[in-house]
Amino acid sequence: MTFHSKKLLLSAAFALGLAGTASAEDVNLRYLASQGGLTAHELAAELGYFEGTGITIENVGYAAGGPASLIALASGDVELGSAATSAVLNSIISGNDFVAAYPSNGINAEVQSIFYVLEDSPIREIKDIAGKSIAVNTLGAHLDYTIREALHSAGLPTDAANQVVVPGPQLEQVLRSGQVDISAFGYWQTTFEGAASKNGGLRAIFGDTDVLGEIAGGFVVLRRDFVKAHPEAAKTFVEQSARALDYAREHPEETRKILAKALQERGENPDIAQYFRGYGVRAGGLPVERDVQFWIDVLVREGKLKEGQLAAKDVLYSPDAATN
Repeated sequence: MTFHSKKLLLSAAFALGLAGTASAEDVNLRYLASQGGLTAHELAAELGYFEGTGITIENVGYAAGGPASLIALASGDVELGSAATSAVLNSIISGNDFVAAYPSNGINAEVQSIFYVLEDSPIREIKDIAGKSIAVNTLGAHLDYTIREALHSAGLPTDAANQVVVPGPQLEQVLRSGQVDISAFGYWQTTFEGAASKNGGLRAIFGDTDVLGEIAGGFVVLRRDFVKAHPEAAKTFVEQSARALDYAREHPEETRKILAKALQERGENPDIAQYFRGYGVRAGGLPVERDVQFWIDVLVREGKLKEGQLAAKDVLYSPDAATN
């Protein structure tokens, strides 16, 4: 894995004042960015929420998807991972002692994953996706499991569709060129989805809220040994990131400007920031047990977990996580 190190400066231009919570030590948190988006902890840094806390965050490259981010976290190449809840749980089942720190995104009427076809496609509803090719950003993560749940809800085998891995910036292109039947734009890819929709000629079949309801889409993840070694830093990191989620909901236009600036600095297209619809997370920026328990129940149904083997409280961060 090749990393291109780039320190994310804590911009005073957007600061709303000091965070008011100081950790007892200086802690640098490395992470992998996602193309076309900005995590809440990146937004918190831009807003100056970590100033005076001893916490800095460092972008050390891009993740191809959530599972790649978790691999980097498990290997110690980064201190922060970010992935769909299903991918986080699969990683924990595989033996990684991870803590779901805060919801990276939520799924609701405004922010959701949307499955698009060309306007003249014969695909009209979920049952029609069987046997069709669907572009997703990665396997084993949110879109993968949403497709499986959608097929299950229609009484079809969960592997009835053919998933093809396509990077987010190419989702529109592969659909328009006929290389796939369907392109799935994840809830974290509203910038790419908005641009594709504006260009016309596409039709939405369904969104993941039709299958999952309102739920957290994924989590920013810490290693439990990190939380135990740095309990105050972990607590401050979660609190200030959740604070940034609230800021984005309350100040959408200002957040789009910050996103555009960050994309420009990363050499990405800043124009897509206008399509950012928010993080879709509840007020307060914290999860509820259903956000995790829903997927635990799915994994039990699929035979990957035994009934009662794992509970949401075992996964979700709490200030007591350092002693668990």
